[in-house]
Amino acid sequence: MFLYLRSISEDKPGQKWQDTFERTWPHYKKWFLQEGYSSRPGYLTSSEALEHHMPELHSLFNELCEIAGGGDVEARFLSQYCPPPFMSGCSQIAWTRDANFLIRNYDYSPRLFEGVFLKTNWLKPVIGVSDCTWGLLDGMNADGLAISLTFGGRNISGQGFGIPLVMRYVLETCSTTKEAIDVLSRVPVHMSYNVTILDKDKHFVTVFLSPDRPVSIVDTCIGTNHQHSIEWEDYGAMSATLPRMQFLESCLYNPEETRRTIKQKFHHPPLYNTQFEKSFGTLYTAVYDLEKMECQLRWPGKKKRFSFDHFEEEKLQINLSKLFFNKRLAI
Repeated sequence: MFLYLRSISEDKPGQKWQDTFERTWPHYKKWFLQEGYSSRPGYLTSSEALEHHMPELHSLFNELCEIAGGGDVEARFLSQYCPPPFMSGCSQIAWTRDANFLIRNYDYSPRLFEGVFLKTNWLKPVIGVSDCTWGLLDGMNADGLAISLTFGGRNISGQGFGIPLVMRYVLETCSTTKEAIDVLSRVPVHMSYNVTILDKDKHFVTVFLSPDRPVSIVDTCIGTNHQHSIEWEDYGAMSATLPRMQFLESCLYNPEETRRTIKQKFHHPPLYNTQFEKSFGTLYTAVYDLEKMECQLRWPGKKKRFSFDHFEEEKLQINLSKLFFNKRLAI
């Protein structure tokens, strides 16, 4: 089982973004229309919602719509307003004891992974793992702000935006954790998500987002796949969200844990997962280091470094089955 990841640098939307869109659009279109053409909001509703809630992105949205061909379905998809439900796994922690970085495991199906690590300079320099062609699963900006998301573990959806676009919006418009909290407190999301935020001054927080109740700002550096309690029992058991949370808490309160050892922990159970058939295998570990201002993408025995000044474009092929096999031998 292979994971393919392209690192792409393009300051403004152009041919590289268009190539990514055309490569992924057949898959996204099938997902976006899975409940029928009329199940998604119309273009005017979607465009107006985006302009109202994230006005700084609206001209960029129009530009991307043109590059994508100007079609109605393409534009509604790109608005990310009330998309179909989607969820993933994930574990994350903002580590500030002897360093200042946000580290996370992204657990999902490799068959559904967009596979793009993108460096842009749209409103400000941003690097991160792309989703829905212009949203982000995690990332950092040149101001020294890093964010990462996890699914919130609630089987409910409502009116709001897909979280990857909101993540993009935060990094394009915010410089501090406080500013990010302000944005997340006012932009509606269509499902429950947990967003961990860290800035260059080591200010961290995890924000619990839901479409049906007020935003909850939690003074914690940890996020897994539940919020204040486990509300979806089957998902909670399958994802082992509580054991992962408890494990990260034990690392946090262990005085012998260091920047080096916590990174190693993310490549071992219970944080490292191999349930790919259940869309719950660890596809990558991302470390956003706000002291070095670089990102490391890590796998057991392999890592790649990227920064705003040194960003190599390449196509990585990761043999997830081999990594899993080698890990089993090493344990």
